[in-house]
Amino acid sequence: MKTRILSVDVLRGLTIFLMIVVNTPGSWNYVYAPLRHSAWNGCTPTDLVFPSFLFVVGLSMSISFKKMDPANKRPILLKLLKRAALIFLIGLLLNWFPFYMTNIADLRIFGVLQRIALSFLLAGVCIVLFNGNRPLIGVLAVLLLGHWALLYFLGGDAPYSLEGNFSNILDKALVGERHIYKGFGIPFDPEGLLGTLSGAGQVILGYVIGKQTLKNGIPGLSHVKKLTGLAVALIVVALLWNTVYPINKPLWTGPYVLYTSGIIVAVWTLLIWLIDIQKQGSWTLVFRVFGQNPLVSYMLSVLVVKIFIYVLKIGDASFLGWSYQHIFQPVFSNELGSLMFAICFTFFIWLFAYWLYRKGKIIKV
Repeated sequence: MKTRILSVDVLRGLTIFLMIVVNTPGSWNYVYAPLRHSAWNGCTPTDLVFPSFLFVVGLSMSISFKKMDPANKRPILLKLLKRAALIFLIGLLLNWFPFYMTNIADLRIFGVLQRIALSFLLAGVCIVLFNGNRPLIGVLAVLLLGHWALLYFLGGDAPYSLEGNFSNILDKALVGERHIYKGFGIPFDPEGLLGTLSGAGQVILGYVIGKQTLKNGIPGLSHVKKLTGLAVALIVVALLWNTVYPINKPLWTGPYVLYTSGIIVAVWTLLIWLIDIQKQGSWTLVFRVFGQNPLVSYMLSVLVVKIFIYVLKIGDASFLGWSYQHIFQPVFSNELGSLMFAICFTFFIWLFAYWLYRKGKIIKV
């Protein structure tokens, strides 16, 4: 029976828990500042959530790839391609749902699941082809520095700005403005194609760190010391790099990858110490449940919240809006009511994940 690393399950589950909470407030007009993304440059607590998912993808790959046969690459590459294609397709369908509301000519192509799929695929191919810590660190450097070079040399006069970045130029050329996210006031997709380079880098970083930390099974105190030093080093390098290349989530810049990874490594280190070493895991059930079926839980949350907004109606109001205005806002006031709605919704999704957990079912996408 395969031994599960509880700290990895909890980190994965904590990430999904926070992803659902920050994505489903009762009202976007009333959200506490730490639960909002940075407007452009910078990093809020919410900006740690998505990169944590990519980092944990790498951690998980370091476990699942342990028995990889370097001489038999074709089946692994085909499996990576099929899984990435399926995740990308599901993300595309979730963008389209409910299908009667959006003309396919205006369908957004990219999104969260699409970024996960492409980053997973690119990182997976690199891991299969260059399997070894030193070669992969080299690949990581090429991806992060290459992304920087493309933004700097092929962008406009302000290459890291919303209006002048090359990521936007590339997406418009590939898919057209009608298929790009409009939430920034102009067509610009924060999950566009170019960011896949640094996204894959984050997966690779998670893989290399996981491979070193988990190669002998459950990590110990020596790993805690090494990971603490690594977390500090990543954050320091990111802050230094930030002086010439900004920490920026919409562009998914290299400093953003290193900065968020440093904080994520620090959180994982704390979890290792608490759970794997001190055996203080009684509080982890909520996160273990999500950690066992992370992608399915996230996909379900996106589907259900769209049903609450676009399908279920009470009078002229959406079910989500009516619930917030008539239940959560009167009881908890504006921001707290919005947060309480998000937490209750998250636990609604958790019930399904808990049912899978009790049945011992793991749905792999």
